[in-house]
Amino acid sequence: MAQKKKSGGNWIAGATENKGGLHRSTGTPSGQKIPASKLAKAASGGYGKKAEKQAALAKTLGKLRKK
Repeated sequence: MAQKKKSGGNWIAGATENKGGLHRSTGTPSGQKIPASKLAKAASGGYGKKAEKQAALAKTLGKLRKK
């Protein structure tokens, strides 16, 4: 019988395995902040499906940061 995957846990570590992937997808140099215009274009699918998912994750993780 297949094991069920536990919900919760450390999902962020698994979701951020591809460091710098959104920078490469949008053509932004490493170490620079991704402009909001490029992030919006990536979120709407302007750079492809993979970049769209990466942008959605970036927006989600940005909300977790304390202000």
